[in-house]
Amino acid sequence: MNIQECDIMNDIARDGYENQRVLTERTGYSLGKVNQSLNALIKESYLTKDYAITEKSEKEFEKKKPRNAVILAAGFGIRMVPMNREIPKGLIEINGEPMIERLIKQLHEVGIYQIDIVVGFMKEQYEYLIDEYGVNLIVNREYGEHNNLHSLLLANDRISNTYIVPCDVWCENNPFSERELYSWYMVTDLVDDESDVRVNRKLELVSVDAEKSGNSMVGIAYILEKEAEMLRSRMKELSRKKSYTNAFWESALIQDGKMFVAARIVSARTVYEINTYEQLRELDDQSKQLDSKILTQIADILNCKTEELEEIQILKKGMTNRSFMFRCQGKKYIMRIPGEGTEMMIDRKQEYKVYQAIKKLGICDTVRFIDPETGYKLTEFIENARCCDAGNEQEVRACMQVLRRFHQSGVQVGHAFDIFERMEYYESLWKGEPSCYRDYEKTKAKVYELKEYLNQQPKHLGLCHIDSVSDNFLMTENQIRLIDWEYAGMQDTDVDIAMFAVYAMYDKNQVDQLIQAYYIEGCEAPVRVKIYAYIAVCGLLWSNWCEVKRREGVEFGEYSLRQYRYAKEYYKYVKEEQKNVI
Repeated sequence: MNIQECDIMNDIARDGYENQRVLTERTGYSLGKVNQSLNALIKESYLTKDYAITEKSEKEFEKKKPRNAVILAAGFGIRMVPMNREIPKGLIEINGEPMIERLIKQLHEVGIYQIDIVVGFMKEQYEYLIDEYGVNLIVNREYGEHNNLHSLLLANDRISNTYIVPCDVWCENNPFSERELYSWYMVTDLVDDESDVRVNRKLELVSVDAEKSGNSMVGIAYILEKEAEMLRSRMKELSRKKSYTNAFWESALIQDGKMFVAARIVSARTVYEINTYEQLRELDDQSKQLDSKILTQIADILNCKTEELEEIQILKKGMTNRSFMFRCQGKKYIMRIPGEGTEMMIDRKQEYKVYQAIKKLGICDTVRFIDPETGYKLTEFIENARCCDAGNEQEVRACMQVLRRFHQSGVQVGHAFDIFERMEYYESLWKGEPSCYRDYEKTKAKVYELKEYLNQQPKHLGLCHIDSVSDNFLMTENQIRLIDWEYAGMQDTDVDIAMFAVYAMYDKNQVDQLIQAYYIEGCEAPVRVKIYAYIAVCGLLWSNWCEVKRREGVEFGEYSLRQYRYAKEYYKYVKEEQKNVI
């Protein structure tokens, strides 16, 4: 049987046969397709001549009958900020009912009681479901480091005539059935720029290019044993590749440019994937999860009602933070929420002291609130701003002069940023594994030679930004702001020049131009060589950081290689230049 024949036979088994036109209305297939399929089903003895279900059909239904379900509920639900700080996504209520409970009840309606739920983030909040609905919880201890491919892999041996279900889907109609005849993956008729697949005329789900749109992916699927074997094999294969650490489980369904299961298309008006605060508000503006503690705190700070916080949208996931932007009373703001594990990388009390110290300078964005304990930070959005273009000499010169004036301000704090201490700390996060660079120990030894050299050089100690990437210089028509002071601390101010260079991946000629842009009166040779040494040291610092991220499955391509090259090449430049510097 092909898909059309399966759908028509399933429809007849569920609602009976009246006539072909009724079948056309119920299934959505053309009258010609319906007629063709009926003839094929009769010929193959799946239907009688009176269009009744045969014993052969019943055996087929029994063989392919749904047996169980796996619900994926381990993740943070990052885009649900700020609610994801208070409740796991599956327990968000719509019309007074947690989404995951609605899914469980819909599964029960079609006789599915064997339900495994893969939990991780706030797993304890799901525990009551064991007693309430008889489910089994599978704990994903690595939910912070892996996406849901890993979650489903934990339930690998359960997949056979199985529904796979995300916990964050609300379906107006029951998406499950007592009868299934083929494996499928559910998409809607909505065009989605973030989708990886689209439905072709054969009802296949084919891959789309990153620049093109596809059908919105719901995440619900039904997997028969034949395809389950393929899925299990593919998941094991992909899980061994570090590049798939952050992959969705749907990646394992794709082979040779298309999914090996069929498309199940539903109306976007009947199925809702709740990924954001705004989507929840649109579906149920009375949901109690809209009463977020974080939003209440923002409303108190801005002296407004929570209902006035509109157009909430997650910003691009940063390296350390989860931030969202919103509008209130005609003005835009950004709320920063520190990401998981950032307390190991950033001292928020130190950051708080930095912002207090620079407040009088007016150099950064306008901070309306910052919490030294949690790291929550509320700032005013800078309208009509653009990041400094590291390839634009005029813009770079202007930013370097802003940086220099800041360095000359005399602002100080009580803590320092120790480059070598950070370098060793990042290396410790490799957990005893060797560097991926074969000559790392030799390179590190040379960089530590530069430590001895730097200790002997005159320094201008002051508060340094440290994260002086060009993207953190925001340029408007009248002013340049320097934002994101998380790493700031006391250090030789020439370090900030070196940091700008390595972030921008400048070549030596561009580095010399950068130094000239800062030291417009001219840079003495010993200072220039010292900056070269800082470039080498900072290169190894960020190379070590890239190795930490590589072990987490995040690759930075050319950037990571360039950082390591800075360590080696600028060591040579320092040694060569030292011969000419008295």
